This record gives sequence, C-alpha cells and structure tokens, in this order.
Amino acid sequence: MNIIIVGCGRVGSQLATLFSQGEHNVVVVDVNPEIFLNLDRGFEGRTVVGVGFDEDVLIEAGVETCDVLCAVTDQDNSNLMIAEVGQKLFDVPYVLTRLYNPDRANAYLQLGLDFVCGTTLVAEEMYNKVIAAHGQYVESIGDFEIIRFVLDLSSSENDTVVVGDLEREHEIRIVAFERRDDSLSSIPTKDSILYEGDIVIACVRNDLLEEFSVYMAD
Repeated sequence: MNIIIVGCGRVGSQLATLFSQGEHNVVVVDVNPEIFLNLDRGFEGRTVVGVGFDEDVLIEAGVETCDVLCAVTDQDNSNLMIAEVGQKLFDVPYVLTRLYNPDRANAYLQLGLDFVCGTTLVAEEMYNKVIAAHGQYVESIGDFEIIRFVLDLSSSENDTVVVGDLEREHEIRIVAFERRDDSLSSIPTKDSILYEGDIVIACVRNDLLEEFSVYMAD
C-alpha cells in the first residue's frame, strides 16, 4: 500500500516504522524537519516538510495515488482538516485520524471519519485498523472485534432492521446503539429497531467482518 502519515511525533514515527517493516510505501509529513529524527534507523520511506492540510504538500507526498492517509499530529483541529482534505478533495480510499477529545467522537462518525481515540498503544491500534481494512474499530478480544460504525442499509430493501434478525443472520451481537439525532441511546433487545444512520456498537467475529461490512457506512 501507499501510505501517507502526517505528524512525526511518538505515534507517527512508530506508525511509520510499523508500515515500513511491513514493506509498504510510506511518506511522512511534518512541518518540523528536525522531528524526522524520531524515525527508526531502518525506515525506508520518504519525508516531506510542510503543513499537512496544504494541498500542494499532500500532492508532493503522493496523495493522488495513496491508499491510506493517517493524520496523527498533536492537534485535533489539524487532524480533522487533514482528514477532510484527504477524503473530500483527493478521494483517498481510507482516511484515519487520531482523536484526543472523546467528546468529539460522534461528530467524527457523522462526518464519516474513522479514528482512534486514546493515549496508549495508539500506533498499534491505527496499524491494526488499516491492515484489517474495516470500519470503526474499537478493540480486539480473541477472535472477536468490537466495532463502532454508522449503519448503512442501502443494500437492504428497507430503511430499518430488527436487531434479532441482524444478529441471527450474521452471527453477531449488537451491544448498543444511538440515533443519529441523539434522540435515543440504548442497549437493545431482540425486538429493537435500528434505522439507517444509527450509530451502532457491535461484536463481530473476525472471519465474518468482510461479510458484515456491507452494513458499515464508508
């Protein structure tokens, strides 16, 4: 994969090392050239100096042909701008951002932005999300993953689905859901109704993720 990482602090440099070791093509962008010293000695990618949400800087980094853009600066606002430029202007297939303020998580979901929120093991989580190539990853537990995503029913004949039917047909467990307009959040019963655009937290077995991903909005 062709991967651009914006931000070369602790998380960005670790992430660059992980992808470089995986033999991916990696470009790291940062406004401070001295911070590239954080990169591992074995890093084999490129570095670009500049502001990460500047279109010309991203073009120099190869955004027009990249598969993944990771925004991992130390500022939520900068990461949001980088993610939106990559997603909306350059149609990057997969954009992933670091989020510091968990209160903004729902806003990111509504914007269709994938993110990792936390202060520890962030690089590893972001790496796992990209490699897994699926929606809003929260945590792995053995052979299962907890995922948070916006429900997409475009592949269905209806704009609603019954929790029990969804669980039975796909061997998953719906843990909780929230309406897009924040009018309701709940731990569902088998008879609960989910609507297009609901924010859903589900437990899915790893080998069923690809099949279930049809319900995850891009």
